[in-house]
Amino acid sequence: MEIIHFFLDLLRDPREFIQGWIETLGLWAYAPIFLIIFCETGLVFTPFLPGDSLLFAVGVFCAPDVAATSSGAHLNVVAALVIFISAAILGNTSNYWIGRGFGHAIIDSGRVKSLTPERIAKLHQFFEKYGALTIVITRFFPFLRTFAPFIAGTSRMNFAKFTLFNAIGGILWVSLFTLLGYFFGGIPFVQEHFEYIIFGIIGISLLPTIIGVLKAKFGKKASSESTESTEAKASPEASPEASPEGE
Repeated sequence: MEIIHFFLDLLRDPREFIQGWIETLGLWAYAPIFLIIFCETGLVFTPFLPGDSLLFAVGVFCAPDVAATSSGAHLNVVAALVIFISAAILGNTSNYWIGRGFGHAIIDSGRVKSLTPERIAKLHQFFEKYGALTIVITRFFPFLRTFAPFIAGTSRMNFAKFTLFNAIGGILWVSLFTLLGYFFGGIPFVQEHFEYIIFGIIGISLLPTIIGVLKAKFGKKASSESTESTEAKASPEASPEASPEGE
């Protein structure tokens, strides 16, 4: 239960955790953040980790003109970008090789409950439509960014091509959310309503995934109903029973 509370609190407002890491770990404060970013993107079992909101909070602590905390806890923006882009790229690479080596066994086992058939189908649609660019696009979708490199590995995508798009996606994703926090995190409104901003970021990030799941679910239902209706119309009407002979 403690680990669940930890992740819920981290999801709600990561500032307290980052401040504590800076105060207790000093230069090593980047390490736990690196680990979270790596695990979210690199382990198919941990898609629930809060990458977007954590990177935004990191950006807040990087801003030189922001009193992010009363203690003056601070991170360096260049170091943060380099370290966390590395975490994102290495994480995807790890997930690719997990998928390539054990992908089918993991999917068949059904132990990763969040790796639903709907999400797998959605990712296959992405790959069919966008090809390797899917690795970049899904960086901005929670859950899908964890599963996309895994499916790429399972499908044995060319590793050189995967690495190129993995690097592009990692750079864009980490830079966007970190620099958003860096430039806008110090605005008084953002500081005063930080938890709501975090939930807004999470909600906007999840929205395309939720819409995709709902469309897949209701589309499948509508298709099923249409098929049943067609079959019912095509089937011959039951003929009345014949009267007994001699009556």
